[in-house]
Amino acid sequence: MTVNHTTHPRGTRARVLLSSVFGPYAEDDEYGSRTINPMELYHNQVTRVQGAFSLRMFHNSFGLMLIQSNIDAPCTLLDFPTLDCFIEEIRDNTYDIIGISAIIPNVGKVRKMCELIRRFQPRATIIVGGHVTNKGNIRDIVDADFICKGEGIRWFRRYLGQDEDAPIRHPMIQSGFGSRIVGINLPQRQGDTAAMLIPSVGCPVGCNFCSTSALFGGKGHFHNFYETGDELFSVMCEIEEKLKVRSFFVMDENFLIHHKRALRLLELMEEKGKSWALFIFSSARVLKSYSMEQLVGLGISWVWMGLEGKESCYQKLKHVDTKSLVRELQSHGIRVLGSSIIGLENHKPENMDEIIDHAVSYDTDFHQFMLYTPIPGTPLYEKHKQAGTLLSDEEFPPADTHGQYRFNYRHRHITDNREEGYILDAFRRDFEVNGPSLARLIRTFLKGWQRYKDNPSRRIRDRFAWEVRPIRTTYAGAVWAMRKWYDGNEAMRGKMDSLLKDLYSSFGWKTRIIAPPIGMYIYWSIKREERRLARGWTYEPEIRKIQKRGQVSTFDTVLQKSHRMPEQIKIGRSA
Repeated sequence: MTVNHTTHPRGTRARVLLSSVFGPYAEDDEYGSRTINPMELYHNQVTRVQGAFSLRMFHNSFGLMLIQSNIDAPCTLLDFPTLDCFIEEIRDNTYDIIGISAIIPNVGKVRKMCELIRRFQPRATIIVGGHVTNKGNIRDIVDADFICKGEGIRWFRRYLGQDEDAPIRHPMIQSGFGSRIVGINLPQRQGDTAAMLIPSVGCPVGCNFCSTSALFGGKGHFHNFYETGDELFSVMCEIEEKLKVRSFFVMDENFLIHHKRALRLLELMEEKGKSWALFIFSSARVLKSYSMEQLVGLGISWVWMGLEGKESCYQKLKHVDTKSLVRELQSHGIRVLGSSIIGLENHKPENMDEIIDHAVSYDTDFHQFMLYTPIPGTPLYEKHKQAGTLLSDEEFPPADTHGQYRFNYRHRHITDNREEGYILDAFRRDFEVNGPSLARLIRTFLKGWQRYKDNPSRRIRDRFAWEVRPIRTTYAGAVWAMRKWYDGNEAMRGKMDSLLKDLYSSFGWKTRIIAPPIGMYIYWSIKREERRLARGWTYEPEIRKIQKRGQVSTFDTVLQKSHRMPEQIKIGRSA
């Protein structure tokens, strides 16, 4: 049952529990956790092999937070509970509705949670949502009353008897927590971390492999929470005031595709003198539809862009010189996270070196590599289903279908599980050739400041001055440490040496004096972190509990600390 036309008997008096799946996550277990698939977006699939230089951070379950903020029923949210924590919550408290959100690899955890709810809360209505609902046989796997596929706010409002078309209340949340790099925890001080901004869900571009597009209706479909630039600007001002931030991580698959809204937002930012920084997702063609002046004016500071692969035929890349686009963006201080696919239909063992070299040649600030994976619900999955090339769950468990291990189908050219070696080779080669992503983003930061430090617009000057501030001190120290780390690597040491000299030239004697002592501290921290990683150290998110009564949400004290280390130093702001 995917659509519910009834209302819960208690309406908005119903007591609601929303939960993500239980941890730990970075270990192999019977429920679907995998060491290779930790609860860390960057370390999982972007900076995977960068060791101590890998960006480590966690992201809240934003979909659950959106639902919690937009229902009038009393609601508790558990994010990243352990199994014991989840059992304690449903054993010691009574709930009328319990909702669970998950991705397909965690379907085993959803099944276990449903079993526990039936045991401890037999009268509760169980609702399962998130990407796991794309799995065609989900009803045969989990004992849930309702499967909520797609946008959950309207579903819950309808189920609770609320006005499903009421304005969306945006949660006041930071984009991430537990940030760590070079063995050092980044302080979580107010304003240091970007706020989360969610203008819409879904993507109208609808690439054949995109599970997000499939979840929200497929090609041509999306749900806008804020239709106009005025609405969006008002929400951003509210977030700015309450969280004391000036940067936003925009969780929208293709934010700039809505031209009228984006350009109106630009007008209001200019009118009110807002010097905000925006971290966005965008396709190449959409980026090219804006002038660089407009992108910089909007505060576009970081962009996640699909490059897909050499000779890929996606419409979003048609007639776009993506290499030139990446270089142009970086020359204006816009950091680029490029995303490439390993295992497209035309990929063969004999051309894999060329394919990987092509991706590495972009020299993006970050680079994601993912296996070409048919996820249930996508056109790519249906294609393989019709062709009879999909592997059954018995042949290849859903827990391993996360794009960083093996194909869940029989590839025409790549056989004998060679794809695992190819994707690791791609990560390693990018790291060996282009160096740590930390150094790359510092280089792009510096290019932006050098270009715009004397810009006629005070608004533009202020943003670049604010963003570059940590580069004068701790980031310069990080480059000093990386230069020392690569003492035996002539090519990489040369890159770090050149960057460090550029920093000294740009910021003068203060940076030249402070970089070495900070750098020595960071160098020893890197060595210590590498030893920890060699011993198998893993990183887990904190357990978080958020209580809401009426329209007010408050964080309870964190129930359990993640595996943090004590040392802290201000490295800079995290996205």
